Amino acid sequence: MLDLTNFLNEEQDQGAVEKVFNKVKDLLTPGETIEYIAVQKKPAVTISPDSVVLTSKRVIICRSKNLGLSMEFQDFLWKDISDCHMKEGILGAEFSVQPVHSAPDKVDYLPKSQARKLYQFAQQKEEEQHELRRERELEEKRAGAGGVTVNTPPAVEPPEAAEPALKADDPMAVLQKLKMVFDNNLITQEDYDAKKAEVLSRL
Repeated sequence: MLDLTNFLNEEQDQGAVEKVFNKVKDLLTPGETIEYIAVQKKPAVTISPDSVVLTSKRVIICRSKNLGLSMEFQDFLWKDISDCHMKEGILGAEFSVQPVHSAPDKVDYLPKSQARKLYQFAQQKEEEQHELRRERELEEKRAGAGGVTVNTPPAVEPPEAAEPALKADDPMAVLQKLKMVFDNNLITQEDYDAKKAEVLSRL
């Protein structure tokens, strides 16, 4: 039997959560897990409420269509989201997603406790993505600086001056960070293989 206990802590409608969970689990990619589900609760009776599903890799907005007979999904990868917002009102809260390269999307009439959980999780993911982007920028700068040092002719810069720069650019550390960036889907397999080969060639 399906155990949905972890998704019912903020009084979510169990039937709605089960329906959404069964639909979304078939959309997950390898290694992706469902982290939280928030279910819309309008003042009037809602037969097929909209939902927001947070996974380890993305935000999925699920909207019921045709009186609940079908469902439409809109998803946003965490790495492509610039910001998430929450706005509380009298009858509930609104959770919105602002992608980097497209229009924002939102779900309203969410119970406030569920919207707060969405926002809390989103902030954590934003911090993780910010750190990954910072690491990637540092790696790109370091790799660029390392390339200039390695290719500089001895006549311009003596080998003993270039040596400390090479030691500071620890290949093992570069490889570990490169693998982390790749595992978080921030670069392609081709980019990873090319960069890995470049680093290994300096060993």
